Amino acid sequence: MELAIAALRVAAFFLGLGFVQVCWGQTDEIAKLGRAEEAKTELTAPSSGYVVFGATAQQEALVRGQIRIMRPAVLPLRVVFVPHWKYIDNTRIFHLHVPAGYTSAMFSHLTSRTVFIDADRYFDETLGYWLAHELGHLATNSAKEQEAERAAKELRNRLKEAAKQGSM
Repeated sequence: MELAIAALRVAAFFLGLGFVQVCWGQTDEIAKLGRAEEAKTELTAPSSGYVVFGATAQQEALVRGQIRIMRPAVLPLRVVFVPHWKYIDNTRIFHLHVPAGYTSAMFSHLTSRTVFIDADRYFDETLGYWLAHELGHLATNSAKEQEAERAAKELRNRLKEAAKQGSM
């Protein structure tokens, strides 16, 4: 009986040592990893004030570059690239009304200052033109197309000037 109790105590002792070692290792390493992840997030957080979701690195660089060149009065909070099916669903959810005969590759949700881009219909060469229009909606805080176009005119001129100077 004493042998069984001694064996149980030894087993409990080693189990305790193993548990302490595992906990110590997890706590120490997780804390280190957590601090490293926080530091990494702080280093890569955009200083521009907006976030780009769902884009490739090339798409994000192009969007950020064009917004930087246009210097809009009101920045979006989010630019979201979504697959076509999700884009169509979002247009339904946000009650987007596209005039007959027109198509839309991007739209703005004014309340959240979010620009949605249909990633399947995205074209590099026309992105700046249409992005200027959406930024015009944000600048005027209006869903009216004429007001957005009026505001977009100045932004498009900035893109043209940058293209002439070769800084795009």
